[in-house]
Amino acid sequence: MKPGLSYRDAGVDIDAGDDLVEAIKPYARRTMRPEVLAGIGGFGALFEVPKKYREPVLVSGTDGVGTKLKLAFALNRHDTVGVDLVGMSVNDVLVQGAEPLFFLDYFACGKLEQGIAAEVIRGIAAGCELAGCALIGGETAEMPGMYPAGEYDLAGFCVGAVERPRIIDGKSIVPGDIVLGLASSGAHSNGYSLIRKIIERANPDMGADFHGRPFGDAIMAPTRIYVKPLLALLQALPVKGMAHITGGGITGNVPRVLPEAVRAVIDGKSWKRPALFEWLQREGGVAEDEMHRVFNCGIGMVVIVAAGDAAQAAQLLAAAGETVHTIGRIEKRDDGPQTIVV
Repeated sequence: MKPGLSYRDAGVDIDAGDDLVEAIKPYARRTMRPEVLAGIGGFGALFEVPKKYREPVLVSGTDGVGTKLKLAFALNRHDTVGVDLVGMSVNDVLVQGAEPLFFLDYFACGKLEQGIAAEVIRGIAAGCELAGCALIGGETAEMPGMYPAGEYDLAGFCVGAVERPRIIDGKSIVPGDIVLGLASSGAHSNGYSLIRKIIERANPDMGADFHGRPFGDAIMAPTRIYVKPLLALLQALPVKGMAHITGGGITGNVPRVLPEAVRAVIDGKSWKRPALFEWLQREGGVAEDEMHRVFNCGIGMVVIVAAGDAAQAAQLLAAAGETVHTIGRIEKRDDGPQTIVV
């Protein structure tokens, strides 16, 4: 008689998964909000809509980390990709004026390496703390044969809320408005298929000094999370539009918040492009237009306000720790693209 098989024989370790859940509970606990009724460990997470909202509209977003994970595997750096995961979703929810409320993650691998998974999820919890949202649940999937050894994939899902009258949809943007740019922390989580090609060509020393830090730190710097400073700004003055500069760059993302009758004219010399992007352009021979279509080039979030509010908005954001540049203006559009970099 053939010996009986178990799930472990098939490559799935149930005990390791249970141990991981217990290991991450303390990190998830640090992100809890009063509205969490039931979180990690149940079949579903329960969250009560905050009582402060009179006409709440739920805003949802989902994203991943993309091929930046390939560099994480190669460098054995798993501590910050969780921050990337959170940042990509909470920043998207934020631009419509919403406060991120809770976050769920999906971690999938071929064989569960508890230490690596815990490191990733600690990063997710850290990102949630930065965003002020609760890490309320998630899923760890061990799927033998689906992923190469040592690799995994990540996805995340965020829900936020905004008062219906305070939804930011860009409809009030008019010629004369000012475009502010908030500095990015690096490439965030976009353009890494091209970044990896450039690294393959240039073969840099990841440990070598790159403007005061190892090159590997510069290339893996986690996505900046803009939630708390921008939520405070929304309480202080009217914001007409915001754009999270992700895949598609400034020229691809700013038009998403503009009415058809206007265009944004961005002065590409109004901020100093960070050294990382200069290196990528030089080593990859990347055309200027392509740089603005692929990378954030140093601007991770765009905020559009009335001209009379621009100075105060910049002052408030700077006081909250952001590096702010006045990068452009809104003009009447007759034809042509809705965003140009001059």
